[in-house]
Amino acid sequence: MSLESFSLVIFLGLLSTSANGAPAAKRLSPLIVSWLAAQTNIQTWSADFVQTRTLKSLTQPLTAAGHVWFAAPNRFRWELGHPAQTIAVRAKDELLVIYPKLKRVERFPLVGETAGPWRDALGLLQAGFPRSQSELESQYNILKEAVVDQTCEVVLQPKSSGARRMMPEINIIFDIKDFSLRGTELHMVDGSTMRNDFQNATINPAIDAQKFSPEIPSDFKVVEPLKQH
Repeated sequence: MSLESFSLVIFLGLLSTSANGAPAAKRLSPLIVSWLAAQTNIQTWSADFVQTRTLKSLTQPLTAAGHVWFAAPNRFRWELGHPAQTIAVRAKDELLVIYPKLKRVERFPLVGETAGPWRDALGLLQAGFPRSQSELESQYNILKEAVVDQTCEVVLQPKSSGARRMMPEINIIFDIKDFSLRGTELHMVDGSTMRNDFQNATINPAIDAQKFSPEIPSDFKVVEPLKQH
């Protein structure tokens, strides 16, 4: 797998809807309860974003802009760059990472034995859109929360050991007035971080289903990195 595709998959986060673990006993704050209640109204969502990556090997962070589309419960499409340099789509049973300029597609199955780690290594996008308190608590430990200006930042720890080995922590930032998602920050095991700040968000827009089922041009090379190991 290329470094770029690995980074993007990690950027997308852990998309498992069946992570195991007993619900946490910690009592949720009124802010988190209100945020969870607001998520039940979201069926589709779209926003611009700015991604900022900090790496130990670089003295300056890397930034890039893009756009994201989400449809409950687990479909998404991220486009990084204008025009898109990298496109990641959660299709029905697979994750596609598309590089238009390179005419290359990387396929990661989400079914079968090899999919286990990737199902665990995929849903931190969904961490921003839990459907219920039980769903949130079944997948994450809530480590702490803090209100800064007009936002609340919640620090989550994945309960899945496979997810934790890649990403021990994720921060969710939401507006305390309208409970809209303002950002996510992913903390990697190597100490690097990847933050996504969302702007111009639209709740429940009409999204063409083709967004999540892109046609692959015949001249694109399709590879399956997981089968190469």
